[in-house]
Amino acid sequence: MAQAKINAKLNDGSKGKFSRTISMADRSGRLLESLDQIEMRVEALREAATAMEQERESLIETIHLIQNSQEMRTICDGEKEELSLTANRLMSRTLTVSVSVDTIRNAQQEEALKKVTAIIDEIAAKVLEDMEGARGRLQALYAACVTEAPPVPIDQKFQTVIISCALEDQKKIKRRLETLIRNVDNAEKTIKIMDNQKVDQPGLANGK
Repeated sequence: MAQAKINAKLNDGSKGKFSRTISMADRSGRLLESLDQIEMRVEALREAATAMEQERESLIETIHLIQNSQEMRTICDGEKEELSLTANRLMSRTLTVSVSVDTIRNAQQEEALKKVTAIIDEIAAKVLEDMEGARGRLQALYAACVTEAPPVPIDQKFQTVIISCALEDQKKIKRRLETLIRNVDNAEKTIKIMDNQKVDQPGLANGK
């Protein structure tokens, strides 16, 4: 009888231990599931913040284009002053929005980003000196960022550096190059229009 009681206690103890093990596994599984859901929310948050960051950049670029547009130059001074005040107010309000999505980088990616940024900054600083040459260089850099076959030559050295950048940085660099190329194109259009006006003015004067 005593032996039977001992066996019963041993069995009860083993069952209790086994139950605790299952309970710990269940808790671990639930925690892991919660972390998986949080990870999805974190990625969704980063994507939303990135979209907001891009929208901010787009708004700033659009306001700049309006401020420097040919239409702004051809209206009367009174209307121009009113529109300029409105554009400046919108720019100020846009700049009050601060959106930042930090990218986790290792040492190699940090160094690659510095090199890429220095290359683009150098070209951007000399755009007004040689727009055609700057556009060609920017297009060659942009060609290094796309997967499809580009219609322009690829800057192979730039491509070697940019593939060492973090994926998020590669996307931002591509967007920056797109913006710079658009700005160069818009600036050239404005200059051509102004040049045509200069050519037409003597003709109008002679016609009088």
